[in-house]
Amino acid sequence: MVEQWINEIKENSDFKDLGMILVHNGMVRGTSKAGEPVQGMHLSYDKEALASLLDELGKREGIVAIKAWINQGLLKVGDDIMCAVVAGRFRTIVIPVLEELVFRIKKDIVTEEEIRE
Repeated sequence: MVEQWINEIKENSDFKDLGMILVHNGMVRGTSKAGEPVQGMHLSYDKEALASLLDELGKREGIVAIKAWINQGLLKVGDDIMCAVVAGRFRTIVIPVLEELVFRIKKDIVTEEEIRE
């Protein structure tokens, strides 16, 4: 999926505007943020809110493309939680947008419940 996104972005972009493509791939860790073991997680997300966020961030100056996929359901340790791609002109533009995208997905878009032993 990510490789396909990157190829599509390259094929459909003017390289005077495209200088960087960043990728984020979040996975289920074997421990909670507090360091306690987990078996996995149950994850759901708001599809409309994600589409709105991608539209909002995609309109930022210097951003050429932005894509995100979020897994849902019962996830085990090692499963992908999300993949996100942000492409744009300069790293000073692209890095903060990717960081904001991931932060806002985690804060506002997904609902997760860790499954403990």
